[in-house]
Amino acid sequence: MRQYLEFEKPVAELEAKIEELRRMPASGEINIADEVARLSAKADAQLKSIYAKLSPWQKTQVARHAERPKAAGVIAALIEDFTPLAGDRAFADDAAVVGGMGRFRGTPVVVIGTEKGTDTETRIKHNFGMAKPEGYRKAKRLMELAGRFNLPILTFVDTSGAFPGIEAEARGQAEAIARGIEACLSAPVPLVATIIGEGGSGGAIALAAGNSVLMYEHAIYSVISPEGCASILWRDSAQAPVAAEAMRITAQDLKKLGLIDEIVPEPLGGAHRDPEAALNNLGDAVEKALKPLLGATPEALKAKRRDKFLAMGKLSL
Repeated sequence: MRQYLEFEKPVAELEAKIEELRRMPASGEINIADEVARLSAKADAQLKSIYAKLSPWQKTQVARHAERPKAAGVIAALIEDFTPLAGDRAFADDAAVVGGMGRFRGTPVVVIGTEKGTDTETRIKHNFGMAKPEGYRKAKRLMELAGRFNLPILTFVDTSGAFPGIEAEARGQAEAIARGIEACLSAPVPLVATIIGEGGSGGAIALAAGNSVLMYEHAIYSVISPEGCASILWRDSAQAPVAAEAMRITAQDLKKLGLIDEIVPEPLGGAHRDPEAALNNLGDAVEKALKPLLGATPEALKAKRRDKFLAMGKLSL
């Protein structure tokens, strides 16, 4: 059964009526096919109207939708001959960060993603996408492996942030994130990063300091969650919608600010409504971003990354 967000209630009611009609036996009193077509057109128009004017907080809800494509699904759809690689060679394997080697549309690549999970069991297994130090050290190891074998790096980010637990801090969380960012910036190969859901804080940028940074149309990318920001500024997490508006966390705002490079379009109603179309769009966008980078020298790639991120500090808000 499809899960609807609060602001999608008008669409939910129409689609419930459509399903009810489809289960009705045919009769001469009503032309079911015509009525279904009429209500479907009305539902599509309603959905288009709603999604044309989503607020930043509503986009946050879409970015967190349980049925939205996750990193593991993206890898399964876009990467052929995928071979997972595990462990940081120091402490443990962190299931919140998945990665390995494979082929993206014929090009050998190293792929890394933050995985939230799709149900209760997998969410617990992957710690809701919140990586610990060993996760970032695994990502760093895979980036260095990519450099040694001259393989482009693709990253797919979907995390509310790094795991904030005491044990993570004890094992050097901040240092691990910093080393992850350093590995991104110093990689001698092309790095294309995509924010596919949430891009939260340093936990996201540790995998996203790329030559090209893409974002799904309804993804969000921020230094802190709207709830966290509201708790700090107003001491009230209920002010999260206000915080989301002020923080400029949407793909559209970030594109205007020059903090991301491209917005990947989503199907009407969000990626969760048509994951196949959403993943096709993502594949096309990644291919478009990767192709111009493949012939560049390691020095040029690193210089481009350096200049790109240094320029962000010069933006005037």
